[in-house]
Amino acid sequence: MTWFLGLGIAGLVLLLLSLVFDGILEGVFDGVGGGLDGFLSLPVIAGFVSALGFTGAITLGVSGAGAGIAAGAGVAAGLVAGWLTWRFSRALMRDGDAPAPRGEDLTGSSGSVVTAIPADGYGEVLLYLAGQPVKYAARSASPVARGAEVWVESVLSPTSVAVRPVER
Repeated sequence: MTWFLGLGIAGLVLLLLSLVFDGILEGVFDGVGGGLDGFLSLPVIAGFVSALGFTGAITLGVSGAGAGIAAGAGVAAGLVAGWLTWRFSRALMRDGDAPAPRGEDLTGSSGSVVTAIPADGYGEVLLYLAGQPVKYAARSASPVARGAEVWVESVLSPTSVAVRPVER
């Protein structure tokens, strides 16, 4: 039973080290079979070893079966734990489907005037890009007072937009 508990604790220590020293430990093993990426990453190996050790110890302690049966149960549990760790890490590292927000996404959005917009110059509007408030320089064909609601007609540059007042 001591060997199984030792394996379980060693797996937890390996998992802790792989989390604390993220890429350093995997960099050490880059020459081994093309590295430890994917299914042979350190968290997957740590999950396998921990599950093998603790399941073997539990099986040995509860059932009183031999070490061979305990090792078999541990290997089965280790394979399941390793596979689940691999799937979970792939899901966490998967890149999102949504593209990064761009200034062109502002066209058609609404905002409010922060600094009055004269007919022949620029004022300022507060718009929301990806949920974050952003202040832009704004032009309008007609003067717009401070506090008025406006719609973005087009993006003139990365820092300025053309707007029109909302008529209600």
